Amino acid sequence: MTETETSERTPPRAAGAPTLRPVDAATLIIIDRKARKPKVLMGKRHAGHKFMPGKFVFPGGRIEAEDRAMPVSGALHPRAEQALLARVTKPSIQRCRALALAAIRETFEETGLLLGTKDYGSPEGTPKGSWASFQERGVFPDLEGLQVIGRAITPPQRVKRFDTRFFAIDRTAIADEIGGIVGPDSELVELTWVSFSEARDLDLHHITDAILTDLEARIANGFIHELPVPFYHQTRGRFVRELL
Repeated sequence: MTETETSERTPPRAAGAPTLRPVDAATLIIIDRKARKPKVLMGKRHAGHKFMPGKFVFPGGRIEAEDRAMPVSGALHPRAEQALLARVTKPSIQRCRALALAAIRETFEETGLLLGTKDYGSPEGTPKGSWASFQERGVFPDLEGLQVIGRAITPPQRVKRFDTRFFAIDRTAIADEIGGIVGPDSELVELTWVSFSEARDLDLHHITDAILTDLEARIANGFIHELPVPFYHQTRGRFVRELL
């Protein structure tokens, strides 16, 4: 699913309805930095979706139980863990790992791209569901190359709320691909590699545009783990941007 965007335009809940607790979710941005102008992979949502129909987004969605059990190659960078552990109740390395794996799994489900490595053969003890394709293709998801580049929480009093962590990874992390995932009847009807300037000409959600701006600055500053991580959320009725 791609229903992970933080939105001030998401329909509000009925007056007096209890505030929903945000659901942990993750989004992954794949970057191609070979050319002079870097490009990112974006997908166009099906026009029939009730949530952000026709918008261009990054693949992503909520954590599933299987994400906590999938074997991996490589660990998250300490700075990535630090950003994921910040400003959360009951922080845990297990949740950090599950968020990273959710981003990789959702990217596969929506694009057919398997991110990881084939250097170690097929992972054993793979959970059922989408992760079985990684075993069949001999791909270990690799967390080492993932950077945490942002976080955003949907404002209170919305019909859906997500606490979304935005990850980024280089295109070289694509280990395999399964075709036929994207099409006219799929969640994403189109995939496209676009430069940052081209992306801003697309139909974007405001938080997507904000994350793109942050990512472009991050690349300009070396695309290193140690850079600050922007955190978008609402406090005292005001939407704010902090740095983790």
